[in-house]
Parts: sequence; C-alpha cells; structure tokens
Amino acid sequence: MRINSKIFSFYKSYFYRMKIALSLICFLMSFCALAQEGLSNYRTKKVAVSDTIQIDTVSINSSRLVIRRKDNTLIDSSFYQVDFSKALLTFKKPIDTDSIEIDYLRYPDFLTRKYAQLDDKIIVKNTDNLQTLYKLNQSTLQNKLTPFDGLMTSGSISRGVTVGNNQNSVLNSELDLQISGKLSDKVSLRASIQDANIPLQESGYSQRLDEFDQVFIELFSDSWNIRAGDIDLINTDSYFASFTKRVQGLQVSAEFDGEASKTTAFASGALVRGQFTTSKFTAQEGNQGPYKLTGPNNELFVLIVSGSETVYVNGIPIERGENKDYIIDYNAGEIIFNATFPITSEMRITVDYQFSDRNYSRFTVFGGGAYETEKFKMGVSVYSEADAKNQPLQQNLSSDQVAILSNAGDDVDLMVAPSDTPQAYDENRILYRKELVNGEEIFVFSNNPDDELFNVRFTLVGANQGDYVLVNSNAVENIYEYVAPANGIPQGNYAPIVRLIAPEKLQIAVANGTYKPSEKTNIFFELAGSKNDLNLFSGLDDSNNNGFAGKLKVNQNIIKSDSIWNMNVTVDADFIQKNFKTIQRLYRAEFNRDWNLENPIGNQALLSAGIDLIHSKKGLANYTFEHLNYAENFNGNRHNILANLKLNRFGIYSNSSVLNNSSSLSTSRFVRSFNRVTYHLKKQWVGTKIALESNEQRDKVTDSLTNLSQRFHSYEVFTGYGDSTGVFIEVGYKYRVNDS
Repeated sequence: MRINSKIFSFYKSYFYRMKIALSLICFLMSFCALAQEGLSNYRTKKVAVSDTIQIDTVSINSSRLVIRRKDNTLIDSSFYQVDFSKALLTFKKPIDTDSIEIDYLRYPDFLTRKYAQLDDKIIVKNTDNLQTLYKLNQSTLQNKLTPFDGLMTSGSISRGVTVGNNQNSVLNSELDLQISGKLSDKVSLRASIQDANIPLQESGYSQRLDEFDQVFIELFSDSWNIRAGDIDLINTDSYFASFTKRVQGLQVSAEFDGEASKTTAFASGALVRGQFTTSKFTAQEGNQGPYKLTGPNNELFVLIVSGSETVYVNGIPIERGENKDYIIDYNAGEIIFNATFPITSEMRITVDYQFSDRNYSRFTVFGGGAYETEKFKMGVSVYSEADAKNQPLQQNLSSDQVAILSNAGDDVDLMVAPSDTPQAYDENRILYRKELVNGEEIFVFSNNPDDELFNVRFTLVGANQGDYVLVNSNAVENIYEYVAPANGIPQGNYAPIVRLIAPEKLQIAVANGTYKPSEKTNIFFELAGSKNDLNLFSGLDDSNNNGFAGKLKVNQNIIKSDSIWNMNVTVDADFIQKNFKTIQRLYRAEFNRDWNLENPIGNQALLSAGIDLIHSKKGLANYTFEHLNYAENFNGNRHNILANLKLNRFGIYSNSSVLNNSSSLSTSRFVRSFNRVTYHLKKQWVGTKIALESNEQRDKVTDSLTNLSQRFHSYEVFTGYGDSTGVFIEVGYKYRVNDS
C-alpha cells in the first residue's frame, strides 16, 4: 500500500506540474498572438506624390499618422488633410518632393470586418407559385451562319466572231469567274477560274477542270491555309534556296501560336509548269524589237510560262505592260520594248524566265517549318525537283537510247543517237539511202522505190560541226546533202543524229536562323546542301553531285536616333563549294560583269564589310568593301560608294566603284561612276548627269589589252516639268564618247 500511495503521489504531482506548464504556454501564446496582431496594424508605405492618395482599403486610426519626405524630414500638416474614415490623403498645396513615406495605424480586422446574421448569397427568389427552386428555359440562340450563304461571285463570259478575207470565220470564247466568301464561321473560300478557248472547243465549253487555262482555289482560316490549282511557290526566307515558281499543285500551311513563340509548318507538291533559264543579248541601236529569246541549248522556239519573266537592262529590272517598259509574246518567245523606253546599242539585256519543258513529267516537293520567339528565329526547308525518268513526254526512248544515256554520264556531247529508221517507200516523204564514201557510211536522198530507204532526222549542230548542209527546202520536208571534210575539218552544220534529253534531279536542304541579342544587333546565318544529278539514267560522274554552302551576316547599329544620322555597320560572308547548285539566280544580273568574271573555277568565297549613314529626311550614304575569291583561278577586291541625298532643293545621287582583280589569264582594273545632280522648283526641275566607265584588262602573257577592255564617258543636261499626277515631260542633251 505504501508503494501504491507513492506512485499515486508521483502521478498527482506530475499532472499538476503539467497543468501549470500548459497554462503558462497557452498564456504566452495568446500574449504573442495579441502582440503580433497589435504590431501588424502599424504600417509604413512609400508612394508617389499625387493630388489624392488612397492610404489603405480600411479606415485608419487618427492617433497615429506621420508623413515624411525622401530625406526623412516631416511634412507639416498644413500641407494636407486626411479623411480617416476613408483613409484618403489630399494635398492642399504642392510639396518639394516626388515621393513620400506614410506611417499609420489601421484598425484591426475584427473592427473593420463586415458582419451579417445571414449570407445574402444564399437568398433565392420567391417561389410561392412554383414547387421547385429551379426553372428550365429553352435556349433562344440560333446559328445565324448558313453554309455557302455568304459566297459572292463575279466575272464575265464573252463570245466573239473573227472573220477575214483570207480565212474562215472563227468563234472565240473567254471566261473569267471569281468566287469569295465564308463556308462556315471559321473557314473562308477564294477561287478564280479563267478560260480562253480560241477557237471555241467542239463541245462549246470546257467540261473538265483540267481543261481550264487557270484554276485557283484557296481555303483558309486564322491558323491554316490550303491552296490548290495554279499557284505560285515562293520562298524568300532563304538566301541560297530563294525561288519563285508557277506550278500546278497543292500547298498547305499552318500556324501554331504559343505564349511567347510562334511555330509555322508548310508542305507542297506540284507538277512543274516550267524550267528556269536565262537569255542574254545586246540591243541594237533604235531597234525596239521584237527580240527572240533562246533556250538553254540555244533553241530558237521556246514557250515561256506567262508572268515568270524578269527583264534587266544594264542590271536594272524593268516593268511589263503596254504603258510600262516592254510587252512580251509568251507563245512566240519574243520581247518588244515600248516607245517610251528607247533602246540604244549600249544596253545589255538579260531575261530570266521559265520555259515550258515537256521532255519528262517533272514534279516538285517543297516543305519545312519555322520556330520564332522575340529574339530568335530558326527555320528548315527541303526542296526537290525531279524528272520522272519513266514518263517521257516529247521523246520515246528506245532501249538502245536508254543505254546511250546510261553510258553518257553527265557529258551532253555523248547524249546523241542515230536518227535513221527503216521506212517503206512513200512518194510524199523525203527518204534517204545509205552509201559508203571513203569507208564512211553516209545518207543520200533517194526517191527510188527499189532502194533500201530510211527516214532520217538532221539536227543543227553548228558551223563546221557536221557533214551535211541544207540544199533544198521542199514543201514537204528539207533535203540535206553530204559534204566531205576538208583537211579533217567538217564543212557542214547538220548531222544525222537526234539529241537525247536526260532526266535530271535537284534537291536542296536549308537550315537558317536570325538572332537578335539586342535592339542594335542582328545576326543571320544559313547552311545549305544540294544534290544535283544531271542524268538519272547513269551512275557515272555522280561524284560531283553533292555540294554545300554557308552564309553569316552581322548587322550592328552604332548610332540610332530619329532626328540625326543613324550609323549601321555590316559584315557579310558567303562560302559556296564549287559543286553547290542553286534553284534560281543567286546574285544580281550583272554580277559577272561587275567582277570581270569569265570562267571562274573552284570554291567561292565572297566577303564584304560596309558602313551606312541614314537620315530619315536627308537620305543615305554607303561605303562597301568586297573581296571575291575562286580557289583555282580568280582573286579580286572591289570598293563601292553610294549616296542618295536630299539637301533642300538639291537632289544628289552618286554610285561609283573601283575593281582590281587577277585571274589565271589576265589582270584588270575596272572603274565606274554614275552621278546626277537635280535642282527642284515647284513643278519644274533642272539637272545634269555625268557617267564614265574604264575597264582595262590585260593578258598576263602578252601584256596586251583583251577584247573586254573598253571605256566611255558621257555628259548630260536636262530639264523637266510635271505635277503630282505622274504626268511629266523631260528634255535634255547627251554627249557620249566611246573608246573600245
């Protein structure tokens, strides 16, 4: 019992002490809580000075309010008044500071809190007449959009009759139909159908979609786009793979917007309508045309894809149109310059265009995507253009001709085949028999039905390149005759062969990007690889199919201002491996002439650095240094100065360059300058022009001037009168001296 009583006493004492300790802890915690609540109501706030300042969202205690400046000096109460119930501070007069510091005491939450016996949020409307607390109503919203209801059509259809004293009457028909509108709330439609039947088709109209001259259909929304029919494939986001092509096919694009980025993707597949080529010629004095455009193999008859051409005169592009600079006959491949654009013998004319090449079915695939943020943009694209070698159109290749192409590799001179085929006698055909002359088998015209006859096609191969000449032009066909070589040199310009066209393929992959580390710095880079196979039937000469290229351009803005001259510095570098192939022209039309290039060989490196001065009202001035190198036979430096200034009534334009280069065969110095000064009155102007060129190219072996050497200088004065409508008249006098 004694032990139990001791244990009981121990536990009783222990629980008593615990009770005291817990009571003390609770008291201290309540004291701390009260202290914290009391301290939390003392606030300090720093605010900008204004006429009226809201100190707090609840009422504040008038017993505590101190307002100080930034330098901690007190502001006298005569400068302000306070509405303590609304915690609103109003200044009566201005103070000499832009910000203040306010010490105040806000009332505790239990005094400023809103109390209510019932929560008004759970109160419902009177439902005495209803047995339920809810009501069902049928929606009155209606879909006001009716599919195809918003489509609008416009256009015209015309019929005409053409008659003449030397022809039968012909009925012509033309159709032009435009459709636009909404298919649904988010999808819209645009379409264009054009057709010109000259003469009218047998059925009277085009019955199938592929019979129309031009069909364009586009479905689009805010985030995607689908185009089909006759479309323009355009890529301007790439430096090495820039192109514009008119094709027949399908193009799809989509855009995905993120919080701080944008992603785009696109894909297209098409049947190519034309192949890119360039035609160059020198104009004749006073001859406005027509000038015949030739194909890549000097073909005299080419069918040009409408709207695909770009015409350069002395390196400057001009405009098409009856009221512009020139007109063009796409079917005949002829260009005529308008009277408003006088032609002189000093004009160098370059025409880039697409011609209809129907040797094979040719397909194009183009696709890629881009990711863009505020400072960075990255894009990739793939382009492929290839002939379907098993789908020849204008030539039927026999197994022997395919074997010839397989053994020719990339050598065009080997892509020829005999053109003779056995033919039964026909009095309406020009046929030939075979004879042996000096051990060589030749063709001789024959109309003897007893001879073994052949139908022979003769191809123009150039002067002293063949053994046959044209001796008679018959109403049915031309007659050719063999001419023996003299001293081993052929004396004719025709050969009994047919040229074979090999199927080709070009593929280009590009990765490029733009990075803007700051508002004044812009960096552009691009890497590209190409694969160009000139003969899909042959695996020979494929070692030079692959090539690559790279570009880096940095633009730094040194001075940027809206009111003074801005200064930009640019550094640009191109590297192009010698086997790299572009889709269309990479550099300007007169790039070769600017550098005196004749036959550059090897990897190309083009480096340039320049400085720009730009003023929003006074114009611009630029200096650029360029260095061009071809690894095997060319090295040159070029200095360029350009100014286009507007100084009060004076307009000053100057474009000058100095080139020094050295190739494996020659050295040259090429100086060019064109200058114009114009003084403007209200509707009249007077001015003068001074231009000069001095191209001195010397042969390294003989130190004599080459045929490219020439010089001229010209002086011109002019005056003009015109108004804001664009109608003007200008007359002048020009004096030019040529030395070539």
